[in-house]
Amino acid sequence: MIKFKNRKTKIILSWTGVILWMVMIFAFSAQPAKQSAGLSAKITQSIISIVDKVMPLDLDTFMTVQRVEYLHHIIRKMAHFSVYLVLGLLLVHALRQSGVKGFKIFIFALILCISYAAFDEIHQLYIPGRSGQVRDVFIDSMGALTGIAGYAMASWKVKRSK
Repeated sequence: MIKFKNRKTKIILSWTGVILWMVMIFAFSAQPAKQSAGLSAKITQSIISIVDKVMPLDLDTFMTVQRVEYLHHIIRKMAHFSVYLVLGLLLVHALRQSGVKGFKIFIFALILCISYAAFDEIHQLYIPGRSGQVRDVFIDSMGALTGIAGYAMASWKVKRSK
């Protein structure tokens, strides 16, 4: 792992990670519904194939259309959760590198994540076939909270062990 001694370099790299991650979220949200559904359908099929190799399934019997659609829905929601979990981690790290101290780091990171999730859902209202969902803002926020809480617990554990 590369260690940077220059504080300014650490700050710039930390915020670059946040910005790139937000751009990726924006790009996925900018996909028309058909394109987005196609991508997540490929991911769903890949997951089914991997599970079938690890734990053979009778795909003709087990994977009905309803089950595949349900699994597809779950995978899309897990993607929302996971993407914002990472955003929460990146934001906490960037804020910490920038000199924000104490509990404020976690509050600011959560507010930024929730705000971006809301912005993202509003953005989707203008994309063909997409809609903004309050439920998705909640799922995104829970992902961010999980990442932020994980970072907080890891930091606390490291601090305590010193």
